[in-house]
Amino acid sequence: MEKAGKNSRDRFEHPLTERYASEEMSFLFSPRFKFSTWRRLWVALARAEKALGLPIKDSQIREMERYVSDINFEEAERIERQTRHDVMAHIKAYGMQAKSAAGIIHLGATSAYVTDNADLIQMREGLRLTAGKLAGIIRNLAAFAEMYAAMPILAYTHFQAAQPTTVGKRACLWIQDLLMDLNAVEEAAGDMPFLGVKGATGTQASFLDLFDGDASKVERLDAAVARGMGFRETLPVAGQTYTRKVDFKVLCALAGVGISAHKFANDLRLLCHMKEIEEPFEKDQVGSSAMAYKRNPMRAERMTALARHLVVLVQDAAFTACCQWLERTLDDSANKRIAVAEAFLTCDAILEIFLNVTSGLMVNGKVIERNLRREMAFMITENILMRAVKAGGDRQKLHARIRIHSLEAARRIKEGDGVNDLMERMASDPALAPFVGDGAEAADASRYTGMAGRQTRKCLREKVAPVLRRYRSIACREGRVRV
Repeated sequence: MEKAGKNSRDRFEHPLTERYASEEMSFLFSPRFKFSTWRRLWVALARAEKALGLPIKDSQIREMERYVSDINFEEAERIERQTRHDVMAHIKAYGMQAKSAAGIIHLGATSAYVTDNADLIQMREGLRLTAGKLAGIIRNLAAFAEMYAAMPILAYTHFQAAQPTTVGKRACLWIQDLLMDLNAVEEAAGDMPFLGVKGATGTQASFLDLFDGDASKVERLDAAVARGMGFRETLPVAGQTYTRKVDFKVLCALAGVGISAHKFANDLRLLCHMKEIEEPFEKDQVGSSAMAYKRNPMRAERMTALARHLVVLVQDAAFTACCQWLERTLDDSANKRIAVAEAFLTCDAILEIFLNVTSGLMVNGKVIERNLRREMAFMITENILMRAVKAGGDRQKLHARIRIHSLEAARRIKEGDGVNDLMERMASDPALAPFVGDGAEAADASRYTGMAGRQTRKCLREKVAPVLRRYRSIACREGRVRV
């Protein structure tokens, strides 16, 4: 076995950041964003403490602000190797730059002040980015649904031909799920609490001591830091950390996106197999190394693969929330670093593909028409049955006769010459013949799509349009599929 070297290609690189997720989401979970957020939190704390009367100078705060983004990573890493404590390492490294403020950085706080509040900020920003991309996908699908609102296509139950629907109506089924997801993501972002300044066990004892027992100043400090970081409120009670139920709620919202994406992608894979609707396929794209003719639905397959991983990650958050002891244990830390970040990056990767696919869906109208013609005789049997019953026929007896003719026609399609002769069979049956018509009825699938077109336009007008107005500032763009 070869020995690993120091080259980046000699160690594991995470596919989520190297192949799938966007640069924007990757940055939110990068060391630079994390540790610059810690420094912003330390500045916000110092500024609020000064405003409430602690002996902190403006010059100290200005020096802290100067180095918020200019992080001496190497020094922090060196100190962490010695101390085995990441927060203390960054406090000391920050103090090495902002020398005049070294003595007041992190004043009164415990590690969770920066770690947990930064996590909440990361998740809030990640949810906002997710919401914008969801809105972009809904916009793509809404345009698609509007274009094909009335175009008939076979609908399936149990993946067996059932009745005609329209292409637009089917797209609205996907949109409806995504609207639910967008609502859940927005709610999770809007309700995101801030831990605030709670101290080692959540009692704020250290801050009460700093302010000589003035409880009102401690409460004002908590509120001021929250406002400074863009939060409306802090958790009213906490242990050393915020409740891990927050992570579970957030990951449930992201998993909901994964569920909807998986459903869409599976539907598209089935439609690709039938050649009715297909994902984009570039001029130089290769479907198979062996079978040159193939157009595999690579994007949809990747979406389902990533979605499975995303849905499973919810269990991590659930077990972590279950297993916290009293005011805190540290068995959440390693798990959170992986599960929460991966959930956001995985969801983002799915949405990038989703944006790409929905900006270039291909509808093969001639194939759709051929498939409808093959099945339409079966589709209209319910209408024939209703007309016969209205004329005084026995519903159960007529149903049995149609069933026999249908099974024989299906047998001929499968075992004979592939011709659907159901209309001729029913026309030759005295009990059904008066209600069969001249055959033109079976040629016009639009007669049998019911309210599908109307439902589509109503959904777009009443449910989708108000959402898209809220996100009208989000630029339209095609998602990035790197490989």
